[in-house]
This record gives sequence, structure tokens and C-alpha cells, in this order.
Amino acid sequence: MKHLLSTAGLSRTTAIGLLDTAERMSEVEHREVRKLPVLRGRTVVNLFFEDSTRTRISFEAAAKRLSADVITFAAKGSSVSKGESLKDTAQTLEAMGADAVVIRHASSGAAEQLARSGWIDAGVVNAGDGTHEHPTQALLDAFTLRRHRAAVAGTDPAGTDLSGIRVAIVGDVLHSRVARSNLWLLTTLGADVTLVAPPTLLPVGAAGWPARISYDLDEVLADGVDAVMMLRVQAERMHAAFFPTAREYARRWGFDAARLAALDTASAAGGPAAETIIMHPGPMNRGLEIAAEAADSPRSTVLAQVRNGVSVRMAVLYQLLAGGPDEAADAETRSPSDSVRLP
Repeated sequence: MKHLLSTAGLSRTTAIGLLDTAERMSEVEHREVRKLPVLRGRTVVNLFFEDSTRTRISFEAAAKRLSADVITFAAKGSSVSKGESLKDTAQTLEAMGADAVVIRHASSGAAEQLARSGWIDAGVVNAGDGTHEHPTQALLDAFTLRRHRAAVAGTDPAGTDLSGIRVAIVGDVLHSRVARSNLWLLTTLGADVTLVAPPTLLPVGAAGWPARISYDLDEVLADGVDAVMMLRVQAERMHAAFFPTAREYARRWGFDAARLAALDTASAAGGPAAETIIMHPGPMNRGLEIAAEAADSPRSTVLAQVRNGVSVRMAVLYQLLAGGPDEAADAETRSPSDSVRLP
């Protein structure tokens, strides 16, 4: 794998391979020395033209756990603010010897342009481009779903897909790169996806996507789902009135305390909601798309998603820079003293 730009082109075999590699990488978290030597001597550059906390820190942690050198480049306060182009920035990184570039950009297609332009030879990972895609977020969400189902069933998640899992993706689908990446990846892995949103927050052409569409969250919850993925309302991308008021949006499409209580009541009555989880890519607008009661409930996987993101991004960087899963397995069998040399 030379680049990771989109989930639309990922095959089922490749996706499962990445998730399985992430499972092995997650074992590093429980070691006394949480490092592997597999990317020692490689340089990973985090190139962020948009503000980010979770994704940037997650990629930094992933690269460092693989023993790579990490350079984090933020557009604010850099030459970009003086008018430097993406091409000039990329060629500067190439001159510095970057082996992989993790890019987040406000323009859809920026990651693809960087990868295909010939400006650099480094592998490119799309960490979110405009309203297009965010592939590592989708991978960590699939990883979280797969682990949850395995825990409920008491089985090993390795080698499995998401066949039969029902997922509702709820909210601002129009502006969400997370929704798009998840839709492509989850359907590739066999999940049954329903998009739930006001008509104004669904993209033109969404009817042709491989998902059911609903405008009624309560109806979808009543039918039963295994996971509810709430999307952040991206006010910074909205230049028109997409819904009447924040209060109206929260009442109709937010996962509020009343919906959480209804889910718990259905679960107590022996309904299909017993194992339903609530997901969110973060950052959360508490009180808008998700209530504090739901975000902090035992059903919430928000913190698990953050934790799983490091393992998934370790797997992605490893596959880009070091090789296949067999080598990852060999690295995992080494002792902590072999993984890092202390001074």
C-alpha cells in the first residue's frame, strides 16, 4: 500500500488486513515499554492545514510508538500564512527526507493531489480533506464495531468483517467526511447502513448511495440498530440556514436523554437494544447532536474510539512504510528490550 487516500477503493481483504494488524498493534499498549522498532530511522510528517486535536495527537502517538521520527507542521504561523503553496510546502518536506506525510486540508482532493502530483515520493495518508473523506476515522470506527461485536459474542475479532451489523449514521451528512468514509468502508465490510438526517443535510445524489435514508431518528431506533453514529454539526462549514434552530435540531435529530432512556427501557424489556452502542467521531457539541447523558453513558464508545485510533494509525503507518502483517507479527513477538534501546 503506497497511500491511504480513501476508503472507497479499499477491498474487503485489505480492510480486514488493516484491522487485524491494528489488533496486533493494540497489544503494544499493555507492554512495559510501549514501542516497536519497525519504523526506526523513518520520518513521518504531520501536515495540518486545518485545526485538529484528536487526529493530530493520535498520529503523533502512533508514529512514536513505531519508533519513527515525527515532525508536526501546522499551517498557522508557518510560511503557508505568507502565501506558500501546497506544492512548495510538499517539496520542502521532500528535501527534508519525509518518508510519509499525513495531511489534513480544508480542500476536498488535496490529499489526492499531493499523492498523485509527483511533488514528493513519500507515502500520503489522508487525515481529512474538506468534506470528502477521513479514512483512518472510518477504520477506527470499524475496529471499534468489530471489537464490540466480538466482546458481546465472546469471540476473537481477528479475520472477521461486519456482516449483519446495523449502523445508523445520524446528523450533518452533507458536510461530513466521516460519514462518507464510514459509508464506503462499512458497506464493504458487510454492514447495513442507514443515513438519518434532515433533507437539507443530505448531499445531492445520496439516494444513489448504498444506504437506506430516513428522516426520523426515533423510527430507526425503534426498528433496532447495533450502533448509532452521531455526527458533529459542522457550523463552520454552513453558510446558509440548514435547520430552523439548534433547539429544533436537538429535538428531532439529536441523541438526547429521552432517546437514551427509551433505549434503556427497550433493553430492559428484552428488546434488541441491549447491546446498542453510541458513537461519535469528536469533537462533540454537547446538547446539540448529543446530550451529556448519552456521551457519558456506558453505551458510549467515544473514549474507546480515541484509544483505538492509535492502534489503527499504527497499522496504517506500518503498512505504508514497513510491509505486510507477517512482519508486524514478528515485531510483536520481540521482547520490550528488543523494541527500544535505552541509553
